[in-house]
Amino acid sequence: MSLAPRPESEPPAGAARTSVSPQLLHDLRSPLNHIIGYSEMLTEEADSQRREGFAKDVEKIRDAGHRMLAIIEENFTSAREAIPVLHEAESPAQPDAVAQSATETPGHLLVVDDDPANREVLCRRLERQGHDVQTAGSGLDAMRILGEAAFDLVLLDIMMPEMDGYEVLGRIKADSRLQNIPVIMISALNELQSVVRCIEAGADDYLTKPFNPTLLKARIDSSLEKKRCRDREAALFEQVQNNYERLQQLEQQRDDMRNMIVHDLRTPLTALIVGIEMLETDGTLSGTQQEIIAIATGGGRTLLGMINDLLDVEKLESGSAQLQYDEVNAASLVAVAVAQVAFLAEESRTSLVTDLAEDLPVFFGDEKKLSRTLVNLIGNAIKFTGAGKVIVSANYDGALICFAVHDTGQGIPAESFGRIFEKFGQLDSRRVGTGLGLAFCKLAVEAHGGSIMVESTLGKGSTFSFTIPVRAR
Repeated sequence: MSLAPRPESEPPAGAARTSVSPQLLHDLRSPLNHIIGYSEMLTEEADSQRREGFAKDVEKIRDAGHRMLAIIEENFTSAREAIPVLHEAESPAQPDAVAQSATETPGHLLVVDDDPANREVLCRRLERQGHDVQTAGSGLDAMRILGEAAFDLVLLDIMMPEMDGYEVLGRIKADSRLQNIPVIMISALNELQSVVRCIEAGADDYLTKPFNPTLLKARIDSSLEKKRCRDREAALFEQVQNNYERLQQLEQQRDDMRNMIVHDLRTPLTALIVGIEMLETDGTLSGTQQEIIAIATGGGRTLLGMINDLLDVEKLESGSAQLQYDEVNAASLVAVAVAQVAFLAEESRTSLVTDLAEDLPVFFGDEKKLSRTLVNLIGNAIKFTGAGKVIVSANYDGALICFAVHDTGQGIPAESFGRIFEKFGQLDSRRVGTGLGLAFCKLAVEAHGGSIMVESTLGKGSTFSFTIPVRAR
């Protein structure tokens, strides 16, 4: 396109020759948008009907529209404020090729524009691409329609009376029900400032009129694909949430069933143990029979202890266990616990010693649960130490009493520190037991407001310690 030489008084390149209002630029570009849009669709229809002469004439109209648009851009728009406009000559594909192939991701689209001709041009283009299109003639209509139906994409004109596109965009992004719908802003103006404002307000893209068919399709397909990705992500998240809730329900049902069975087992097992113990008083039993009865009694008591451990752990986990606070003498607590496991130390040839500070106070706590905690820790230390040494210590720092059980056993790998305190957690299959003892210790200590920890070096032994706050009654 050739233009007359520029006079010497003409402004330099990159500056608008004439300063005009954005509204006038909008009014100048809008009819050109209609001319170019309709001529493009007529060209596509003529090509499909093999009306070559008619198609060439319509192409001349379209080209004239683009030349007029170029004159407006050159004379009335500052290059520093304008964004690049993709014209027909720069199109990566001919519009008829785009029109002949429907989009691979059709969607339900809302076109918002106060100009009926603009709406018709855009709607016809989108419908040719395979989309289901609905229109709104104002911002208020758009918000009402968005509240009544679900849409995959909104194409929103900026310059509208009463409620412009900026305000509509703000309302969409402020509404939790609508904020994930992609919004492409459309305008007859191609000012960089307007683009930046829209993107900062949450718009997904920005297109200027007249639309290049190839660019329009690419931008819409890209926005729809992002929307579908977000929808898939939301659906998967909802599915994970539902599966998690269902898993929690099943776990609760399992725990309730297990607790019911375990609780019901305790009564007949207790009766069985009592009955066997009564047989021990029968003076007619031989030595072998008494030995067998002693083994049976020991097994029954072990099983009853496992049942009680499981029930107590469940109660502590659920918070239904009530601590029975009373005065507890720390030194006596250690002495009683050591006495209960002394026979295990003798059988294992373990040296069991105590190291107690002289200033241990009397404090308030649940003596039975704390004694059981110490018994569990000392018993484990003896079990995995053998012919070694176990030291039980207690110290007081003015606020906390610290109980510790140190052994010279095989030690524990550092990566297992967290797992050993979990319910049914064990280091490996060689370590017999239910895995409930340390879980009980942790829950009992934490119920007192304290904490439990382990330090260990493989081949050099372990130290299990826990603290109990000294609280006033």
